[in-house]
Amino acid sequence: MQDSSFQPNFPAPNQPIDELALAEIKGAILAKLRLAIGKDAGMATKHDWYQAAALALRDRIVHRWLTAEKHSYDAGRKRVYYLSLEFLIGRLFSDALNNMGLLKIFEVALGDLGVSLPELRKCEPDAALGNGGLGRLAACFMESMATLSIPAIGYGIRYDYGLFRQIINQGWQQEYPDEWLGFGNPWELQRPEVIYDIRFGGGVEHVDDKGRDRAIWHPSETVQAMAYDTPIVGWRGQHVNALRLWSARSPDPLKLDAFNTGDYVSASAEQSRAEAICKFLYPNDESPAGRELRLRQEYFFVSASLQDLIKRHLASDGQLRSLSSKVAVQLNDTHPSLAVTELMRILIDDHNFRWDEAWKITVATLSYTNHTLLPEALETWPVELFERLLPRHLEIIYRINVQHLALAEARAPGDIDFRASVSLIDERSGRRVRMGQLAFVGSHRINGVSAMHSDLMRETVFHDLNHLYPGRITNKTNGITFRRWLMLANPKLTDLLRETCGDAVLDDPTQLSLIEARASDVEFQKKFRAVKLHNKTALARLIGERLGIKVDPNALFDVQIKRIHEYKRQLLNVIETVALYQSIKDDPNGNWVPRVKIFAGKAAASYRYAKLIIKLINDVAEVVNNDPAIGGKLKVVFLPDYNVSLAEVIIPAADLSEQISTAGMEASGTGNMKLSLNGALTIGTLDGANIEIRDHVGAENIAIFGMEAGDVMIRRKQGLDASDVIRNSPKLQRAINAIGTGEFSPGDPGRFESIAHALRYLDHYMVSADFDSYYDAQRSVDARWQVAPAWTRASILNVARMAWFSSDRTIREYAEEIWNVPVNPTTPLLPTLRDVAG
Repeated sequence: MQDSSFQPNFPAPNQPIDELALAEIKGAILAKLRLAIGKDAGMATKHDWYQAAALALRDRIVHRWLTAEKHSYDAGRKRVYYLSLEFLIGRLFSDALNNMGLLKIFEVALGDLGVSLPELRKCEPDAALGNGGLGRLAACFMESMATLSIPAIGYGIRYDYGLFRQIINQGWQQEYPDEWLGFGNPWELQRPEVIYDIRFGGGVEHVDDKGRDRAIWHPSETVQAMAYDTPIVGWRGQHVNALRLWSARSPDPLKLDAFNTGDYVSASAEQSRAEAICKFLYPNDESPAGRELRLRQEYFFVSASLQDLIKRHLASDGQLRSLSSKVAVQLNDTHPSLAVTELMRILIDDHNFRWDEAWKITVATLSYTNHTLLPEALETWPVELFERLLPRHLEIIYRINVQHLALAEARAPGDIDFRASVSLIDERSGRRVRMGQLAFVGSHRINGVSAMHSDLMRETVFHDLNHLYPGRITNKTNGITFRRWLMLANPKLTDLLRETCGDAVLDDPTQLSLIEARASDVEFQKKFRAVKLHNKTALARLIGERLGIKVDPNALFDVQIKRIHEYKRQLLNVIETVALYQSIKDDPNGNWVPRVKIFAGKAAASYRYAKLIIKLINDVAEVVNNDPAIGGKLKVVFLPDYNVSLAEVIIPAADLSEQISTAGMEASGTGNMKLSLNGALTIGTLDGANIEIRDHVGAENIAIFGMEAGDVMIRRKQGLDASDVIRNSPKLQRAINAIGTGEFSPGDPGRFESIAHALRYLDHYMVSADFDSYYDAQRSVDARWQVAPAWTRASILNVARMAWFSSDRTIREYAEEIWNVPVNPTTPLLPTLRDVAG
């Protein structure tokens, strides 16, 4: 709950606007247009107006930011530093307006100036600084930390091109640079005075320093990290934190002697090599050069971030022995694991700490969030690459490992397999450094992101480490920010909730439970369905504009929106689509529920099989959507270039949420939470946070199917051959045959033969094994859909019971149980709208 004495500007729909504040906002926008953009109103483009409005808003945010920053430093408060290789922040304009309580007044001000706020929103690029749930979670967490008045900084990389822009060409994914910075970024503040040297390569010299061994790293290359700050606004503008992203540059950007001799390429080679670090998120790591660049990225941002936070701490506290009592560093997945060795290096080499004291400080300061049980996602790096790129850090890893293995030997004397399992060096695969193990050993807390995931961490990938360090693993189930994913994405539903629950629902999501009493109310159901239809009509319009496909808003909108990966099982969905299509063709006059299958998501550029699945979805869509025999009862849509802004349109329109990952493989999921919060019913496996969603919304309001994690493990041990399953499932056999023999790719009959082969004989992700259960669950969904009051009631109850999945709850748990940071301390009343409007 927020300080009730500060209620800046969240008016009811018909509440009049303060005319003085309105005039000040209009004047500020016009001043920015003229003085910052250099345009008169008559000559300004939409993008000019967007930039001017964004800068006028940023001024008001900066006032809050500086006030909050000063207060937290004056109070000596502990600070959180959140290290993440991804921050999928999306568009910030509407989000910041909403959280500042200025959405309505800016809309009126811009309207008076002859400009449409919805049109200006489209001018803002969608910053693709992430590839899905990991980056979006980091963005939600940053907003929640600000909302809860936790002093925090998010650290990451300022990628020039983000992930990639996805184009679908004849059904195939093609990747193009995402030029999100093409017109500049009005939200960021460049900090050219904040620069740190990041070193690579070279060698290490050991000298005797008064009886102590002292390591001196002589790097062969130095890159500079320069800071860019973006303010992240908490709810009601009470607190503002910073997202600090690092850009890379060479200390010597142009070798003038080489340039003057005509060797123009060599003259800027060092700058190009440095800039490569922040060109793209997730460079293709199939080549040695790609793997080296990925490791360079991870060390670059970790080193810059730790140098920065230590400088901040020394400025306020004067010494480093108190670091863990004033600083909490959260590692978001394995990408920042080098923080363990870098913090040790800084403490020992730069500040002369003894090993044992430095190790104690490091472990007490760092904590690690694990996001996956997939072995390939628990990064490992060849020792040879480490030795060449980060020689000092490899020495530190070896020393950590010596004391770590000594503890393992003491715990299990003579157990070679146990020591091999927990070692930081994997000796069985060509000697590789295990980054997951490094993060685990160097952190005082390791958290999973759903109850099931945390249990599986203890039982599988970190079983032996958990035995060696009992009590370190804890659970923090993920959450989402309701400001973005309900209030902003679904304003019609928000208005209905305010009307029913009162304005308190804006601050306290537990108030959502008040609509439970109305779940069977005929009048309330009518209003609820009207909201959903409005949102579905908007999505149908977008589908028509982008793809030329006409869909009926009254059909069941069946949505699967997430990164394309085999374990997320878009393939299961599309096979069921084929089977359903065949069934409708067999009986076109049957009582079929009109259904629109909506897919969106990107496959990693090097993930050929995932890209083949995208092609299959599009080829199936081409056949299904153009077959008059099925009378439009089934449509298939693949929306390209999935991002936060597209999600904000799809999620409020969804009727059915596909959360169908192979049980035991999805750590948590947050799309499942967003969709349920907006009234979609979930069809899913007992995987990740689906289990907790079921427990909260009620088993009768969710469609669960398929094997559980234990069943999957047993079947894998028995073998991956699914031919027995297929023989006993005529629908599955027929669908696989159609795919494998080219029914959906007549110009290239063998195109999907590899998919058919895998489904028959290499069913690692249990697509064939779970098919019949999934198909039956979908037909149960059809039956429920046909009873509109029952469906609407279940949809309402999903909304009513989702309060626990707020990222505010998650961050409060982090703060209290991992970071030891107070939440919502007493703060001075911040300036009002009128104080900062001019």
